Amino acid sequence: MAGKRFLLICLVAAMMVAIQPKTSAQEEDQPAFRVTVNMVQLNVAVTDKKGNYITGLQPEDFLVSEDGIPQKIATYGEGDNPVRRVGELASASPNMMDPPKNALSALPNSGSLGELNSALAGSDVFVLFDTSNYMYRGFVYAQDAIADFVRSLQSVNRISFYSYSRDLSRSVALTADRSAVLRGVRTTVAGDDAALYNCLLLTIKDASQYTGRKVVVVFSNGPDNVSVVPPEDVAELAQSTGIVIYMVSTAQAELDPVSTAVFERMTAATGGKAYFAKNWHEQKQAFSSIREDLAHLYSLSYYPKPNPNRGWRQISVKLVPGKEGKYHIRTRSGYRPLPMRSPAEYRTTDMQ
Repeated sequence: MAGKRFLLICLVAAMMVAIQPKTSAQEEDQPAFRVTVNMVQLNVAVTDKKGNYITGLQPEDFLVSEDGIPQKIATYGEGDNPVRRVGELASASPNMMDPPKNALSALPNSGSLGELNSALAGSDVFVLFDTSNYMYRGFVYAQDAIADFVRSLQSVNRISFYSYSRDLSRSVALTADRSAVLRGVRTTVAGDDAALYNCLLLTIKDASQYTGRKVVVVFSNGPDNVSVVPPEDVAELAQSTGIVIYMVSTAQAELDPVSTAVFERMTAATGGKAYFAKNWHEQKQAFSSIREDLAHLYSLSYYPKPNPNRGWRQISVKLVPGKEGKYHIRTRSGYRPLPMRSPAEYRTTDMQ
C-alpha cells in the first residue's frame, strides 16, 4: 500500500513538472528544473464571532508570515474589486503629495510581469458534480441548485463544469458563456461508482494551469468508494497550487463520519468550507453561502523572502494587534513549492 501511494505521489509530481524555457543554445541539452516560488497568492476570509463578513480592511491590517518569516504584501484586493499592486494604492490618492496612510511601499523589484498579471487576473470557478449511483435520489434538485449557483456568479470571470462517477467528465471547458455551462449541467445523468478523490485531483490539476483566483466547488452526495488517491494528497496539491475547495454534500454523506471528517479537513486546509444539506432547499442555501464567500474574500499576494525550506511551508495570516482577537481568519495553511512552468504551459490541452 505504501508503495502504491508513493507511486501515485510521484505521478502527481510528474504531472506538475515542466522544463523552463531555454535561454541559450548550450541549454538545449541541459533542461533546468526549478522549485523556487516567485509569488504566493492567498484568499482570505475575515469574519466576526457571529460569522458576519468584515469589510474595509487595508493591506497594513494584515500580518503575513511564512515559516515564521514576516512577508511584505505585494498585491491586494477586496471582494469583487480588482486586485491591485500595493504601490498603486498610494498613487490613486486624490492628493498625490499626501498618499493615504494605508498604502504600503511600492512593489518589490523582483518578479516578472507575468507573475503580476497572474495575481491581477480574475476568478475562475470549477464546478465538480457527483453523478455516481449515490445520486439517484434528488438528482434534478441538485441540478437546479447548481444551475442557480452558476447564474448567480455574476462577478466571476469564467466557469468550468465537470461531473464524475468512476471517471471524470470534462463537460464544459472554462468559459464566460453561462448558457454553455447550464447546458452542461442539464445534460448530466446518474451512473456508476464514486471516485471523488481521483476526479478531484484531476480537476485541481486542470485548474492549476490557469492564473488568478481559482476555486473548485464540489457537489457530492456520498462517500468515495473506488478512488486510489488518498484525500490527504488531494488536499496538499490544492494547497500548494493555491486552489480553494468548497464542498456541498447531503445528509447521506453526513451519515458516514469518515467522509464528513475528510470533507471538513480538506476544505479547511485550503481556506474553503464544507456544507451538509438536509434537503434541496439547504443545498441552494449552501451554494448561496459560497457565492457570498467569494464576494467577500480578500486577495493578498507576496514574494517569499529567502527560505531554505524546500518542503512544506507554513503560512500564517493574522490581523494587527487591536484587531487580532476580534475576528476570525480563514485561508490556506501552507504549501509545498512545486516546479515552475513556462507561461506557454498555462493552458488546458486535454479538455474533452
